Order: sequence, then C-alpha cells, then structure tokens
Amino acid sequence: MHLSMHNWMRAEPIEVTVARLAKYGYESIEISGEPYTYDTKEVRKILNENGIRCWGSVTLMLEERNLVAKDEAQRAESVQYVKDCVTMVKELDGYEMTIVPATVGKIAADGTPEEEWEWAVDSMKQIYEYALKEGVKLAVEPINRFETYFCSRTAQAIALAKATGPECGVCLDAFHLNIEEVDPYESILSAKGMLVDFHVADTNRFACGQGHWDWLKLVGTLKTIGYDGALTVEFVAPVDRTPANPYPDAIETNPVDISPEQRKFIEEHGSSMLTEEFYSWQVKTCADTLLPLI
Repeated sequence: MHLSMHNWMRAEPIEVTVARLAKYGYESIEISGEPYTYDTKEVRKILNENGIRCWGSVTLMLEERNLVAKDEAQRAESVQYVKDCVTMVKELDGYEMTIVPATVGKIAADGTPEEEWEWAVDSMKQIYEYALKEGVKLAVEPINRFETYFCSRTAQAIALAKATGPECGVCLDAFHLNIEEVDPYESILSAKGMLVDFHVADTNRFACGQGHWDWLKLVGTLKTIGYDGALTVEFVAPVDRTPANPYPDAIETNPVDISPEQRKFIEEHGSSMLTEEFYSWQVKTCADTLLPLI
C-alpha cells in the first residue's frame, strides 16, 4: 500500500498541492475529476518534478452529472464526462477511475428501482468499454445516504461492478463505511479481489487519527484481503460556526478563484474554503497516522 490524496477539497494551483504531498511523504495523487481544467502535459511535468505519480481520479458529480438520470441526453452527457475523466487518467499514466454513479446531494429517485438499475448498468457498460481500451481500471464507489439515494453500501457497489464487467471493481471509503455498514471490517472482507481503491478520512471526516476509527485494525483488514493499492486521503473537515469552534483559524478569508459549482460542492459536504495552514496540518496528520501502518 501507499499514501495518496485527492485535491478537490481545496482550490489551489496543482503545483502547490503536489509540492505539499511530496513534503509529507505521499506517493501519488488522485486528481480531481475536472478534465477540462487541467493541461495534462503540464500536470505530468509537475508530478515528475516532485516525484509524485497519478494514481487515478474520482468523478465530481456536480449539477447535472448523473449516470442514472431519467433524461437520456443527461445520461449521455454524464457518460461522456466520465469518459473524459478516463482520458485524463490515461494521459497522466494513472491506474484507476473511481465513479460515484449519481449526483452528489440528490436524494430523490428519477424512476423505479428497475429503471434506474437499467440506466446505471447501461451507463457503466459504455464507460467500461472505453476504459478497457484506454487501460484504466474502473471502481464503483458507494457513498452515504445523505449524499445519494442510489448506491450507499459495499454490496450495492459490488453488484453494480459485477453487472458492468469482469474487470470492474469497487472503491470503498472509511467515512462512508462507518455510517452505512453494520460491520465495516466485514464489508471490506467482502470486497476481496474487487477492491481497486480505498479512500480514508476519520469517522468525523477530519484527518485520520482525529476520530474513532481503529486505523491499525482497518489497515490490517486491508492487508488480510491482499489489498496493495492506495490509501487515498479525502478529509472534508467540518466547519464549526459556533463559539465552540476548536479551530477558529480554519476558514480561509481570502479564497483563491473557485467556480460557484465547486464551492457549493465543498460547502454541501459541511466544509468551506480552508486556510493553507489548517489544510496542510490535516494533510500531515493523515501521513503521521497512516505511514507507520503501511
């Protein structure tokens, strides 16, 4: 296993992100699923200069992005978006593409369970055929019920992956497992042979080590099933707006440019624009907690 990290949680130049990862002992990045933002040749140069590789990417299911939408044109646009993410991963010599099937924050269905399952499988198969040709591994990620109504548990992600194709796997996330699974460790065991990526944040979505996950046991469970991929850090530090706030300097008062959609996405995760100092501390805390275990 090795330590990786997302970068969608803070809007900043990619070179700043990559330099920070190198400083704290990370080996790779799971780059934000915004393929129209990055010049992949320039990103590859930055990665190489810092000794960091691309592990993959994760879909940012904002606005109208939805693989289980009732509207056929909307589904087609969403499929193309994910294909474009796959292309980005390939151009960065990445390994995998993590897919959240439905719009994050959408908790009402567009159709019957049977209809939506058909839409999901059809969308995933289109992406799967493209990813196979590009040499990029797909992973279906379940996220908690407060962020999606469609795929929230390991068993659901496994079912969709199996319906997609034999080379499709799953990505699990420690934060979501803690909410949705009766036994999170058993859910990890159930994904043996299919686990492509593993996202990490603590039970409160702060940095690893700041909640009540037993990280020694969790990493040991991953080793038990032979998982040897990335532990991809994805903390989304909740922002306290009351006098009880233990981190009064966490919120950035002079944020860099960020699109309204991206800002809304972060805020809907209970967070906000975070200061560089606080964010770097969270990055370091994850490394301090996890590197001795892997």
